[in-house]
Amino acid sequence: MMNVAIVGTGYVGLVAGTCFAELGHRVVCVDNNIEKLRKLRAGELPIYEPGLEEMVPRNVEHERLVFTDDLKSAVERADIVFIAVGTPPGEDGSADLTYVVQVAEAIGDALNGFKVVAVKSTVPIGTCDKVRAVIASRSKEHFAVVSNPEFLREGVAVPDFMKPDRIVVGAADDRAIELMTRLYRPLTQNGAKLMFMDVRSSEMTKYASNSMLATRISFMNELANLCEVVGADIENVRGGMGSDNRIGPSFLRAGVGFGGSCFPKDVRALLQTAKEYNSELGVLDSVVAANVRQKVRMVSIIREQLGDDLTGMRFGVWGLAFKPDTDDMREAPAIQIIRGLVEAGATVVAYDPEATETAQAVLENVPTYANNAYACCEGADALILLTEWREFASPDWDRVAGLMRSKTVFDGRNLWEPNEMRERGFNYRGIGRK
Repeated sequence: MMNVAIVGTGYVGLVAGTCFAELGHRVVCVDNNIEKLRKLRAGELPIYEPGLEEMVPRNVEHERLVFTDDLKSAVERADIVFIAVGTPPGEDGSADLTYVVQVAEAIGDALNGFKVVAVKSTVPIGTCDKVRAVIASRSKEHFAVVSNPEFLREGVAVPDFMKPDRIVVGAADDRAIELMTRLYRPLTQNGAKLMFMDVRSSEMTKYASNSMLATRISFMNELANLCEVVGADIENVRGGMGSDNRIGPSFLRAGVGFGGSCFPKDVRALLQTAKEYNSELGVLDSVVAANVRQKVRMVSIIREQLGDDLTGMRFGVWGLAFKPDTDDMREAPAIQIIRGLVEAGATVVAYDPEATETAQAVLENVPTYANNAYACCEGADALILLTEWREFASPDWDRVAGLMRSKTVFDGRNLWEPNEMRERGFNYRGIGRK
């Protein structure tokens, strides 16, 4: 058992803190938002993430998980202090380190003995050096700064943390390596791979991983667009490619583009880092451009099929979040697609199992929000799938057909089989499907 302080109760901080507590450590999560802390103590979560709703109250009850605004006390009692605050993108795409620096200053002021300061936030290469300099400027105590990037996927963050592919730690200090080894021992004892490396390689690993995944997605989207004009089927191509052990099947699904809090931000941040070092990442420039095109392509497909002027037409939209099992709307393709439909004169009725509230904060009342999937279909000229939630996989198509004015379906995630949809009498259009 170790004493852990985590500064920041956003997505990363809350998941990491809760999971560390679940592993038996004593965890204090620090935040300066008093209302948020009140809700967390009462078991009300600010995010939707499967598993957390049970784990947070359980660990609070067993006094392994505490929420506070007292950073000084949390640091004083901790063996390891995690920085898990946000690093929002600036106008040029670079990560804004304002919150990271502020936390580093506060940690420096609170140090009362040797601590490991672990940077969990996604930060540019060289940030740990900056954190080390800030703390050293405010304290004479001994400490070590390590990089410990997170690799959590929204919707499956808890299993990702508890059964990770790998745990990456960038560290040079022997005591820091020992403490980080102890911290993760409950996971390594069950087979998790703990990888130690130099700090800058650890910082780069996070950006490199997400940028590679984003590259695979954009490549498949562009292949899908080519499949449509040459008469191939992207799903057949995906199966053939993914069966190659050198490639594998993950992140090869074509769709309406990627969004979320990680891929767009991390790709842009890595590009900005390259620019600062007078280096080029031409592949990633293309990834960004391809993703921008893909997000608006669905509107073009719809207008090609139904006409440029969509005035008077009603569209049902299934799915708003950037991916299933989350309520995250950050850079979700649904935002641009819905706005594009409305600008063309259409009326949009949307449903998402979890993201309605967050969508309202972004889109306000641009679409009308339905209480269930079938309500979207009432009087609709077309149905558009934008997020592949499980409940959309096998709907009652007879009911859908009876509700719609025209049996037209645009499948932005290739969730359904074209032949089956056509046999049911639907005019079906997927992404890159023959």
